Amino acid sequence: MIEWMGFFAVGIVAGILSGLFGIGGGLIIIPALILFFGMEQHLAQGTSLGALLLPVGLLGFLEYYRHGNVNLPAAFLIAIGLFIGAYFGAYVANILPTRILARIFAVLLFAVAVRLFAGP
Repeated sequence: MIEWMGFFAVGIVAGILSGLFGIGGGLIIIPALILFFGMEQHLAQGTSLGALLLPVGLLGFLEYYRHGNVNLPAAFLIAIGLFIGAYFGAYVANILPTRILARIFAVLLFAVAVRLFAGP
């Protein structure tokens, strides 16, 4: 049960950041699935595409699915979180001054890069 709540939380966070910065959810979803849920790269990428399926990654998702590299329940819960979170992220982004929004985004990118470089 806790793992499923975690998948939903990944969707919410990715949705908020997507709404805030206009970034693809994969920038958050893939590292989160690898670092917090122990998924290997292919499974994380396939699951992320499943969550972003329509219209973003249908053909890529189908190829990952054909190879058994998609966690369908996780993808579904992340997608619900993305749907809800994107609204709140966009709401906050429109309140923040451009300079602050850009700085927050830069810190996010740097933190993700450092964490991925260090390894799981």
